Formats: sequence, structure tokens, C-alpha cells
Amino acid sequence: MKYFDDLAVGDETIFGHYDVTREEVIEFARKYDPQPFHLSDEAAAKTHFGRLAASGWHTCAMTMAVIARFVVEDRQAGLGSPGVDELRWLKPVYPGDRLTVRASIVEKIPSRSKPQIGVIRSRNIVSNQHGVDVMSFTSIVMMQRRPLQPPPQA
Repeated sequence: MKYFDDLAVGDETIFGHYDVTREEVIEFARKYDPQPFHLSDEAAAKTHFGRLAASGWHTCAMTMAVIARFVVEDRQAGLGSPGVDELRWLKPVYPGDRLTVRASIVEKIPSRSKPQIGVIRSRNIVSNQHGVDVMSFTSIVMMQRRPLQPPPQA
């Protein structure tokens, strides 16, 4: 298990990739963000997007899928998140894009009231297959601290 105590400010992680499909862009938009430029090539062509574009909220969901899979596979002692700061959609995401999610730890804060918990703040960048940053945000994640080992018995 990887705990709060095992991570350091400056640590960088590449969480993995997500391949964006046309079908998923449209399905997400129908359900959660039914604006015409997320649903139709014709409608999107009349906008600054130029073609069908994923919802920013869909980009967030795809990013979360990548991070969550990594956290489970890496056996991190995560306890959820109270939120994110500074979320920015920098460039459109299109069907056919391959998103890469990476982060760098910028702050570690041990809890004063709950000594078994710490908070990690990380700067997250999502980029496409061309290395263009499409989204950024600062995540705030609660993690378990390493359990104290009982002193050896004499």
C-alpha cells in the first residue's frame, strides 16, 4: 500500500491514457451536456470548435477514469477528495484524441485534527496526442498516513 508518507513534494506521476471515441462523446452529451456542438458534426462546424467536440465535463470524467484506475492498480491509500481548484479547459477535445494525464505534487499537509490523514495537492495536466495541454486543475486528495507500528515487546 502507498501512503501519504510515501509521497513527496515534486513527485511526478503519469497516470495513463484515454482514447476518446465519437460514440462516447455523443452518449455523454446526450445524457449530461446536450449542447449542439457536442451532439452534431453539422452544428459543431458552425462554431469555433469546427467539428464535434467533447464536453469539458466529459473530459473531467475521462480524466477521473484514468486517475482512478491508476490509484487502484498502484494500491494508493486514497480517501477521496474534497474538490479541485483552478479547473481550466484549455483546448477542445475531439473524437480520436488520446489524452494523457499527469500530475506533480505541489503540497503535502498533515491533518492537525485527524493524525491518520494527510492532504496532497497536485497540479494536473491533461494533454492530447500532439502534446497540447487541453485541461488543467489542482487536485486535493485525502490519503491515509502510514499506520504506526507498535513498539517491539521486550
